Amino acid sequence: MAKPNEPQWTTVVKPRTGWFDIDLKELWHYRDLVTLFTKRNFAVIYKQTILGPLWILLNPLITTILFNVIFGGIAGLPTEGAPSFLFIMAGNTLWTMFAACINNTANTFVANAGMFGKVYFPRLTIPLSQVLTAAINFFIQFAMFLVFWIFFFFNQEAFGHLSMTVWLVYMPVCIIQVMLLGLAVGIIVSSLTTKYRDLAIAVTFGVQLWMYATPVVYSTTSLTEQPLLSTIVNLNPMTAPVQVFRMALLGCGSVSVSGLWYSLAVTAVLLVIGVVLFSRIEKTFMDTV
Repeated sequence: MAKPNEPQWTTVVKPRTGWFDIDLKELWHYRDLVTLFTKRNFAVIYKQTILGPLWILLNPLITTILFNVIFGGIAGLPTEGAPSFLFIMAGNTLWTMFAACINNTANTFVANAGMFGKVYFPRLTIPLSQVLTAAINFFIQFAMFLVFWIFFFFNQEAFGHLSMTVWLVYMPVCIIQVMLLGLAVGIIVSSLTTKYRDLAIAVTFGVQLWMYATPVVYSTTSLTEQPLLSTIVNLNPMTAPVQVFRMALLGCGSVSVSGLWYSLAVTAVLLVIGVVLFSRIEKTFMDTV
């Protein structure tokens, strides 16, 4: 019980020392700040650009066209009967969100050191806002994908078979999983960059390499005669979500249930490691940044 003359505080900021001392209730209390940071992200990204938010659509569209020419046209990689353009666009749309989650959260501590040193708020709000920004971009790009899907659907005789499947029911889980996986990897990298700055430089290159280990521009069936590459791709936690995405929207490929459980398990483990490590590093990072 408080003493009569003791001040009654509405908010008390106390240091946390334990590895698992994470206050999720406090994070929910600052949800408006997450929204504010998300709006700020859009303002910063498209400030002083001529096309502005149109780049949300142009970036994946141009990338898909280039991939389609190189991998679909020149290399002639199989697309399991689906239109090559949609096959690549489906994988690229999901991958773009995942890559954005990692790239935009990987520099959290270093990029926001000045603000972190002046005012208190849950540091996890910054990477969460970046993930929300990537998610909003994804849904805008997904709307563009649906426009192309409708066009190809009514021209199947010219471009190939196309159909949606019952895996559509699982798609929300798939999208949330990709967001959480990107968040997990991003905050792990951001925690390590406080001591190892090289990671901030290497992360973009690493994400690019990761993309080629993910069936974004090719199908897993094309790797049946290459057991080593097939094993690497199957161990990739992003493989199952991409397969689900294609199976749900294009009706091509196959989905391994065991692969789905493996992907979910890896995501959960990395997320726990990431949040715990991030929470630990935020207590001392001002001494190293």
